[in-house]
Amino acid sequence: MRLTGLAAAAALMLASSPALAQGPAAQPEAPWYPSRYGPDDQIGAMNLLTPEKVLEAARLVQRGQVYRLGVPVGRDTPAFPPRSAAVTVMMPDQFGGALVPGATGPSENRMSYADDMFTGWLGVGSQIDSFAHLGIDNRFYNGNHAHDFMRTTGVTRLGIEGIPPMVTRGVLVDMARARGKPMLEEGELITADDLRAAMRDQGVEVRRGDVVLIHTGWVALLEQDPPRFGKGEPGIDNGAADFLAGLGVVAVGADTWGVEAVPFKNPNRIWEGHQTLLAKNGIHILEVMDTRALARDQAKEFLFVLGQPLLKGAVQAIINPIAIR
Repeated sequence: MRLTGLAAAAALMLASSPALAQGPAAQPEAPWYPSRYGPDDQIGAMNLLTPEKVLEAARLVQRGQVYRLGVPVGRDTPAFPPRSAAVTVMMPDQFGGALVPGATGPSENRMSYADDMFTGWLGVGSQIDSFAHLGIDNRFYNGNHAHDFMRTTGVTRLGIEGIPPMVTRGVLVDMARARGKPMLEEGELITADDLRAAMRDQGVEVRRGDVVLIHTGWVALLEQDPPRFGKGEPGIDNGAADFLAGLGVVAVGADTWGVEAVPFKNPNRIWEGHQTLLAKNGIHILEVMDTRALARDQAKEFLFVLGQPLLKGAVQAIINPIAIR
């Protein structure tokens, strides 16, 4: 197609002007480090978990009802590629039914035992993300650069073992109920306005130091359709992550494997919510939380308890937190 007059001139301007050819120039990002808790801080929003906050949360226990929020993890658990996990059980030195030896021969009490070995990734099933998990241009929470602390033998800062026990008030936002269906769809977005509306309608108040869990119904696919569970998910967008960060929460979780909506609305902007929560605000992310029982009972608030495994230098950990009402 031939260009004439103004059309040819406009095409020439676009070709010679990168700013015009690529659209408006990107605005420089606002500084996001050092942290509001100080340039040496490594625990982020967990600074908000004071003894007073723990006592506030403990007063929520009225029924003695306990909810398991973790899911069983095994060889068939769908996970973000290339992650997998496997347990191998062995009975060392007991081949063919042999007994464990005592001091001078087979044990008189005929002792047998089994051991197990875990082989896999720590980001499978129900998990917590440390601040060393995801960053921005090789910088992680509080501006820590990967080359300063990232080692194949384990991170030297921001590791799982440095996260204090998480004992606080938890709240549930039931987005499936808010949308009048048992389960949201792949890629279905939850915006800040959606969260505000659901919280208002369900009487959910978020306070500083809380853990916020979002129920979408997606976790049911772990049993009903595991391949579909791992291929996509409903979830928050970056605006919702920013909204939750502004409320002063210590962790954001969901019954999905990544908390954010996948496929991404813009496939060239990926896991921005993780960047906002982990890197910019020091807020932990809890994935694959089994919120079904809480949603069934329409629980709005509860005591949330998590003591993660103290795996030195790990950036994630498989967890099983509990909610108590």
